[in-house]
Amino acid sequence: MFGSSIYLRDRPAFTGGSPQAVYEELWQRGRKGRLRTRAFLSAATLVLCALLVNAVFGIVMAVVVAASDTLVHWRIYSASRVWRLGLRGDQRMNRFLRHTLERRGHRVLHARTVPEHGIADQLVVGPGGVWLVHNEAWSPGAEVSQHGGRLFIDGRTQSKLVAGLTARAEAAGAAISRAAGTPVTVTPVLAVHGGKLARTPFTADGIVFAPPLKLIRWMRRNPAADRSAEEVEAITRAAVHALPVGSNAAARTAA
Repeated sequence: MFGSSIYLRDRPAFTGGSPQAVYEELWQRGRKGRLRTRAFLSAATLVLCALLVNAVFGIVMAVVVAASDTLVHWRIYSASRVWRLGLRGDQRMNRFLRHTLERRGHRVLHARTVPEHGIADQLVVGPGGVWLVHNEAWSPGAEVSQHGGRLFIDGRTQSKLVAGLTARAEAAGAAISRAAGTPVTVTPVLAVHGGKLARTPFTADGIVFAPPLKLIRWMRRNPAADRSAEEVEAITRAAVHALPVGSNAAARTAA
């Protein structure tokens, strides 16, 4: 169906492989169907617009429809890339931060160890505050939502995830405060790679959830502090001292 997800659960023909491999196989098998749908929509647009206006307008609109359909499906496929590769989205978020907040005076520390609480994917220090960014990739069909102020993934609460992230941010804030000699609050946020989100950003369990670019925009528009460039540098130096570089992915599971 036009614009619909091709992520299917419990389909006997595709059992035995990883969910990512199943999704990739389904996507490839659906290629002919997508091309047929695109051709039908373009042809229908061409005929209708040619009858209502003229042939040139019909051709132009047919091209626009074909291009729009291609873009829609490309975005669906691209959005699932991190999950399909079995990744969490850290590197993708690193690129976004490098080309956005880092160019606006923010400092970003990558893969820092929070003692006894695992790895902080990114620690963003800026004039508006300090954020601990966590990345998660869910399947394209996973429902990511909040109900009653709590996070749900496919109808299930995520108490372990949110508790671990909250504790990690609090521990990071305490460690940086000791090193800086001044109180520093670290706000946990979560970048969602993939999944189906009804609206974003949304807050659940005290944590803001959004796709990477929307999350970055939210961080810019919702400052929790007002610090000078000198203060940003001082807090960054304290964070470098207090939170060593993570040496292995196993530390992530500590939280």
